[in-house]
Amino acid sequence: MTTMPVRIASVVLGGCIAAFAFSAPVYAAGSSDSETMPVCKKGEVYDKKTQKCVKQHSANVTDENRTDYAYALAKAGRYDEALAMLDTLKDQNTAEALNYRGYATRKLGRTDEGISYYLKSVQLDPQYAKVREYLGEAYVVIGRLDLAKEQLNTIKTICGTGCEEYQDLDEAIADPSKI
Repeated sequence: MTTMPVRIASVVLGGCIAAFAFSAPVYAAGSSDSETMPVCKKGEVYDKKTQKCVKQHSANVTDENRTDYAYALAKAGRYDEALAMLDTLKDQNTAEALNYRGYATRKLGRTDEGISYYLKSVQLDPQYAKVREYLGEAYVVIGRLDLAKEQLNTIKTICGTGCEEYQDLDEAIADPSKI
């Protein structure tokens, strides 16, 4: 029930090698709360309220917390675990849950299936810029730059050209290798 992997460092002191063990939390890369929360070992979820890892099926962890954690798992490359976490939601039909399910599915190489989840998310919240970004990236993956550019234009109306979603999708369209 810990997010603290042990790391070993060694230094030479007076001709002898000294080894030090230390631990640090593992965080998913990114800028949002769900992208920077600690990632626990398999079968656990990070509970934002208690700020520690708990059993995945803990009744005290909210759907919102589980959704954010699923995204953190996906951003950490743990796509199957992210999908399993989303399966534990009481309400799996939210814009965020469907978006993150689409993201994990797409990253597993099932792009068309991912697109179907993105489209369901868009139906629930047409102003959700993050799903528009990921939908656009999926269109880039399948070679539909016309549809990706439509998503880019929609994002521009939602949050302008300065938001992260616009910039990330614009970059993906310009250089698909960055997806």
